[in-house]
Amino acid sequence: MKVLVLDTIHGGGEIAQHLERKGHFTDIVDVYRGRDGIGPNDASMRSYDLMIAPVHLDPSYFLLGSMRIPCISHHDAVRWILGSDVPSPMIEITGARGKTTTAHALAHVMDGTGILHASTGTVTFPDRRILWKGSITPASVIEAAMRSRSGNGWFIAEISLGFCGSGDLGVLTSGEDYRFAGGRRSALQEKLRSGLRLPRLVTPPGVHVTGSPVRCEDAVTVRGDSCHYSLEGIRGSFQNPLLLLPGYRIPLMLAATAAMVLGIDPSDLTNFSALEGRMAMKECDGVLVLDNSNSGTNRETTVAAAEYLKSVNRKGAVTLVIGQEEDSVCEGFSAGEVFETVSQVQPDILILVGDYLATHALAGDQAKSRLGARSRVHSCHTLEEGRELATRLTEGGGVILAVKTWR
Repeated sequence: MKVLVLDTIHGGGEIAQHLERKGHFTDIVDVYRGRDGIGPNDASMRSYDLMIAPVHLDPSYFLLGSMRIPCISHHDAVRWILGSDVPSPMIEITGARGKTTTAHALAHVMDGTGILHASTGTVTFPDRRILWKGSITPASVIEAAMRSRSGNGWFIAEISLGFCGSGDLGVLTSGEDYRFAGGRRSALQEKLRSGLRLPRLVTPPGVHVTGSPVRCEDAVTVRGDSCHYSLEGIRGSFQNPLLLLPGYRIPLMLAATAAMVLGIDPSDLTNFSALEGRMAMKECDGVLVLDNSNSGTNRETTVAAAEYLKSVNRKGAVTLVIGQEEDSVCEGFSAGEVFETVSQVQPDILILVGDYLATHALAGDQAKSRLGARSRVHSCHTLEEGRELATRLTEGGGVILAVKTWR
């Protein structure tokens, strides 16, 4: 079969390589940079049996309209490449927020050997050996799934923008929606649509899906730091202070529900601890450092981190390290949102990561005026620089790391 694969930045090259190993002929088009493969004009002059395009590509992209051939998504292509030779069980996890935490929490209670493929890295269990670090594009699932299958272990995959449909179970982590594909499509609707391919689907509170999903609010109840669960003959409870945090409550509820669907008692979630960059707290030279720097960092998560730190360290001064590492994530942390967050948190020391003061001078002046004379404002370029400066300047208080970055 002759196949045209679009978008090399987000895994098109990997998909093409795997198809070639299966005996297909492929051409690739780098739709965003124009560096790899052939040009779109050349592709339009050739004949193909199938086109493969990412779900996030703008539908107005001219090859999508000019090529009169069947077109499938990268997610579909992964399902085609993997076929029926997949790990068992295989759990796919997607959503706007909470994917990584949910994936790690579920891996924490899984029995036997397996592989967790997440934005934090591809890791073997139970020894937690990092195989590699990479993206969570659909194409990135292929190699990790094959590695898991060869070892006869379970497989948990965090996937961006939908389900591939190869797994035994899917977990949708968030009902949050946004527009993508040039603003023409709903991310939530795409995730729900792709979830229909899976035998079973676990959904978060407040999300309504056609069919018979497993709604986590029907299986678990959280009161304070306690979670009571009951599903398919498995019932019990566990306690974990992370349940008090909005960023952990729903992921732990989803992980508990998914575990019960798989026939596993989730009671061991009582021992699950915070992940690096996701509300992990430790003491450094007498200073409490609350690390909430990840790709999903925003105003809401930062305010929650501040409330958490202040509940632990009520009288200490607060240093806020906030911003975005340059070109580190697709969806940025805008100056308006950053300074609104600063205004809500009211730190004693503010450290801005990124060029906010230079490029948004007015916003910076407004932030300084809101903070008052007692507060000090500094700037730097990276999360690590901000961490070092914060621990040096803070005496006896706490530091919040709220920098948008890949971890």
